[in-house]
Amino acid sequence: MCIDCFSRRSLLKLSSLMAAGGAAAALLPRAAIAAGDPVRVGYLPITDAAPLLVAHARNFFAEEGVVAEKPVLLRSWAQLVEAFMSGQVNVVHLLSPMTVWARFGANVRAKVVAWNHVDGSALTVSPDVGKVSDLGGKQVAIPFWYSIHNVVLQDLLKRNGLTPVVKKTGALRPDEVNLIVLAPSDMPPALASGQIAGYIVAEPFNALAETQSVGKILRFTGDVWRNHACCVVFMQQKDLDERPEWSQSVVNAIVKAQAWIRDNRAETARLLSREGTQRYTPHTSAVLGKVLAPPAGDAAFYATSGAVRNAEWNSPRIDFQPYPFPSYTEELVRRLKSTLIEGDSRFLADLDPSVAARELVDDRFVKQALAANGGLAAFGLPPEFTRSEMVSP
Repeated sequence: MCIDCFSRRSLLKLSSLMAAGGAAAALLPRAAIAAGDPVRVGYLPITDAAPLLVAHARNFFAEEGVVAEKPVLLRSWAQLVEAFMSGQVNVVHLLSPMTVWARFGANVRAKVVAWNHVDGSALTVSPDVGKVSDLGGKQVAIPFWYSIHNVVLQDLLKRNGLTPVVKKTGALRPDEVNLIVLAPSDMPPALASGQIAGYIVAEPFNALAETQSVGKILRFTGDVWRNHACCVVFMQQKDLDERPEWSQSVVNAIVKAQAWIRDNRAETARLLSREGTQRYTPHTSAVLGKVLAPPAGDAAFYATSGAVRNAEWNSPRIDFQPYPFPSYTEELVRRLKSTLIEGDSRFLADLDPSVAARELVDDRFVKQALAANGGLAAFGLPPEFTRSEMVSP
């Protein structure tokens, strides 16, 4: 496995795609905005995609009057973005910071219409790593530079006296942690072989390391940044502007799916697993169940191990709620400005957080969908479309 090769190829390919973003969106075939055009979901085989997959499996798209093709499984963020930009798929889940890059770094005409899930990620390390400071002088993998994983990891490293770096060659100082990009599926094998000391990524790859006894969870990201968005629903501006009824139906189905998942976590694990009829992911229902419907005793175990330090937050390992709180986007932009990112990130310097929150997100559709499905209260939230961000070391 050429770890550095993957990182460079992925970054260069995705950078190229994003650089051509405006033109690519403009060149989408007219058929891609036809009123009868079906929902074509693109996804990675991670729990982040659950609402999109459940909406298809449970026929929620059909209930809303739109036709949905079987979702298309893709293997990398670069492939997912390429499929979205070319019009092969028209509804995707993307890492929330990736949408900031797309909209403001490459002028891609697309918007966040809802959150897909909250939390659902963790920092997993080799068994000999006891605390964050033990990662000094070692290498840690992230799924992409523009990811909440990279933001949270670097915050944790800095708070523990470590410096994130990107070094292709040369020895690391004891206070340096080298960051590299890996596809999620490559992370457990790289950890098991000793090529990396840890990784931070979406589920179920943290649960996979646990069940295979190749790693342990050092910290859940939702225990660092409470109810943070990881993946969000991204749709083309053309669809939102030119066929709003279709767009509303799509968002309605996704919100329905999120509500259903919250009440049917174990069934969701079975539905998404390789044992399920649709075989949406290659994961077993047991691994997915550890994330979606954790066994009794897990909460106490993680509180004792230190993976959870804010037990009073009562945060599930992964949760689902669709409203894209502006305060999160604003805080995300602020933190991205001080996050080490390989490649050209100069656009962040002049990006105003409040402007970004207004221009990146279109919450018209999700607000209507929520109103038809019990409001924010149905997702265990106060009935206000504002909140304060809670970040803990």
